[in-house]
Amino acid sequence: MGRLSAPLPSAPKIAPVPSGPVTDARGAELPIVQAPAVPFLEIEAVRAKEFVPAAKEALTALIAEQGQQKLIRPVFNWAGRNSLFPLHWGLACCAIEFAAAFGARWDAERFGVLPRSSPRQCDLMIVNGTVTWKVAHKLVTLYEQIPEPKWVIAMGNCATGGGPFRTAYSVVPGVDKLVPVDVYIAGCPPRPEAMLDGILRLEKLIQERKE
Repeated sequence: MGRLSAPLPSAPKIAPVPSGPVTDARGAELPIVQAPAVPFLEIEAVRAKEFVPAAKEALTALIAEQGQQKLIRPVFNWAGRNSLFPLHWGLACCAIEFAAAFGARWDAERFGVLPRSSPRQCDLMIVNGTVTWKVAHKLVTLYEQIPEPKWVIAMGNCATGGGPFRTAYSVVPGVDKLVPVDVYIAGCPPRPEAMLDGILRLEKLIQERKE
């Protein structure tokens, strides 16, 4: 037996364009716009000549008067503090606590904190371990690759002041000798709760930022 094929649907019929006046159900004539009263190109010319400069001037005045303090800066601070992207890296034993903070038990991502592996997509560096002079130039390079605005958290005693290795010739006595630090977290190593508390304190600093 041959295959049964459904009949092809017929093409829809297009109603002809009325040539005379169009009326409604009651017989009243409906207005039809045949051509615009003002050509489109003329409207665009007027818009580019008058409206656009006036709008730019008004927007510039608004930003100058209210933008930095009342409008734009609070929005930037709100967006920045609720979407921190720390650099996904680790130096020593504090990195284990750093990793645990993003696990199911502490779930740092509920605060909008999401580690990224590229410094060019980050705005936060958490120095989580002992910094030696051998790795110092790499740390500075990563910090310089992070776009502005950016922040630094020194996590643990080693990053804060060298920890138990502060007298060693190969250890940097505090990462603030290399990059500016915004928040210090004490502990050897600090627990994930301490790291989350440091992030919340940093969010408060970002919220109050003026420039």
